[in-house]
Formats: sequence, structure tokens, C-alpha cells
Amino acid sequence: MAQTLEQIKTYPGMEESMVQQALDDAVAIVKKNLTKFTDKFQSSNSFGGFYEETENVEWTTGFWTGVIWLAYEHTGDEAFRKAAEVQVESFLNRIENKIDVNHHDMGFLYSLSCVAAYKLTGNEHAKKAALLAADHLAERYREKGRFLQAWGNPGEPKEYRLIIDCLLNLPLLYWATEVTGDPSYEEKAENHIKTAMKCILRPDHSTYHTHFFDVETGDPTYGVTHQGNRNGSAWARGQAWGIYGVALSYRYLKNTEYMDLFCSITDYFIKHLPEDLVPYWDFDFDTGSTEPRDSSASAIAVCGILEMAKYLDKDKAMVYLDAADRMLRALVDHCANKNYQKSNGLLLHGTYARDSKENTCTNRGVDECNTWGDYFYMEALTRLSGDWELYW
Repeated sequence: MAQTLEQIKTYPGMEESMVQQALDDAVAIVKKNLTKFTDKFQSSNSFGGFYEETENVEWTTGFWTGVIWLAYEHTGDEAFRKAAEVQVESFLNRIENKIDVNHHDMGFLYSLSCVAAYKLTGNEHAKKAALLAADHLAERYREKGRFLQAWGNPGEPKEYRLIIDCLLNLPLLYWATEVTGDPSYEEKAENHIKTAMKCILRPDHSTYHTHFFDVETGDPTYGVTHQGNRNGSAWARGQAWGIYGVALSYRYLKNTEYMDLFCSITDYFIKHLPEDLVPYWDFDFDTGSTEPRDSSASAIAVCGILEMAKYLDKDKAMVYLDAADRMLRALVDHCANKNYQKSNGLLLHGTYARDSKENTCTNRGVDECNTWGDYFYMEALTRLSGDWELYW
């Protein structure tokens, strides 16, 4: 293991001026991107450093809209608000017409676009879209197993499983209960995380990416990877989803068990970072490896730490906040893009998917920007720049 919570202190932390400069640099790129990406969306990952135009499809388009809302909050520039509201209408159309929504990623899509819009501006179309998305997500709940099915038609035996990513979709259901007063949304979310934590967390505190269930009994059967290096390895981004997902569920449920879960999952992540603190795409790889990094995993983990630190006791919170500060500094040092001629993304050195003998992936977005990396990087900076009301 390359790091401990003490050894990570050998890497410098952020300085206050760095946070504002990094945010300003990011916002400048976002502003330039509005011309191309207002009526269209950014592709999930860049190609040779540059995002291409896409329709509102796949699971990732909400991250770009979320970036626009963060830029609006940082600057107050109405150009950002107008662009984001154009995209809100696209999200309403998408859920009303069920365009590419046969999956669980409603939170990724609608929390950062439409819940954000409703919280920031009171946009009623945004509220309508987000509640429709919450209804759609709730329909994926399987009573046998008590979880939200990730992919495929609900109840389909070969896809009767959850994945760790879904922990970030649960806040949409918590929000829906807050807005409507209907407790069923939150009940489904709480049941899902209880199920997930029983089967997806291994004894060494690493995590499975995905776990199957028996379609007849609902019993958990076996865990496998989808995007990790092997079934028994810890996919870096999956471990990060665990960190932030547990923190967000604690925010809503205040279940004290999640504090210990958070610490164990986060400790594993930190202890397996390489010396420069930018994780490889899977924790099978360490300092000196020629495998690609996944900067987005670190950005997600930082956001999770910054959230959970609000609820930990002061001494423990300071330890994790110090680690997050240094992890973010590493992203600024090694991965932040400041040159629009080099890339129209914000965070370099991400990996969407990397093929291996045990996963089902082909190489995609390897050593590129990806929209979620951009979003979580900017969210982390926003959190450090002052008080911020979550979109989640």
C-alpha cells in the first residue's frame, strides 16, 4: 500500500488562492463551451482532448448541465443560467418521451440538471422533470432483494443486479420525498443502500462493482466487476462511488452505521493511492505502473469526504479533510486543464472504461476528459470556495 493517512501529508495541500484560480480557469473554459454545447450536449468522454456534440442520450449528460449551474453560481452570469434552462427543457422532453432511460441513472441525469435548477431558480418545469425521473427510478425497485435494478428491463433475470454507482442516484429519491411528502421514495432508497452495503462491501473494505441476486428468492448470489480489472479487484471509480454514496445517504438518513462504513471505504481508497495521489483506474495498479489513471475517481472521493466531514467528530473530520485537500491539490497540479487549445474539458487523465480479461469492456475514453470528472472536480472546488447547497 502506497499511502497511509499520515504519509499522504508529504504531498502539499491547497492554498486559498489556488481554489479561486482553479475555479476561474474552469469557468473560462465552460463559458467558451456554451456556443457549442447549449442546444447539444457533451459526449461522455473527450476524443483527443475534445468533447464532441451529442443529443441528450446516455447516462452522462446531466454532468455537463451541472457544470453550467456551478459556473452560474460562481459568477452570477445570466448566460450560464439561460444555457442551463435550455437544457432543462431537453431533460423534460427526455423523461416525458422515455428517451434512453431504461436504466437506473436518473439521479446522475436529473439531480444535477433539474433538481439543481429547481433549487436555484424555482423552475417548475425542472421540478416536474425531476419528479417524473424519480417515479421512473422508483419503478426499477425490486421487492425480491429490495434493490434498484441497474440495467435492462425490470425483473429481467440476466440483469437482476445492482451496481455501486446507484448510490449516487438515491438522492433523487430522498429529494422526491422531501418535495412531495410521499415516504415511499425514501423507503426504496433506504432499502437499496441497506441491501447494497450487505453484499457489495468486502471484508477488506474494498467493493464489488456489481452484485447479482436470485430472481426468485431475492437472495444475493455473487459479485463481479463490469469495469474493474478483475472480479476481485477494487475498481477505483467504484470505490469512490461508495465513498460519496454513503456520505449522501448519511446526509438524509442520519444512520450512524454509515459513519463507520464511510471511514472504512475511504481508508481503503486513500491507502491505495500512488505517490502522486492520482489513482490508477483500478487499485490493482500502484506507483510506477504504465496503466492509465482515472482522475475522476479522486474528484468523486474528494466530494464525498467534504460532505461527510460535516458530520464526523472534529478530530476525525480534520484528518479526512486534510487528505481531501491534498488529493484535490494533486488534481490541480497534474490533471487540471488551463489551455483551451489543448482540450475543451476541465479535468485531464480520466478513464471511462479499460478492457481486461475479466471485465466486459472495450477501451473507451482512456486518458481523456470525462463529463463526470469535470463535474466533480468543479463541485469540489465550489465546496471549498464557500457554503454551497448540494444539488444532490
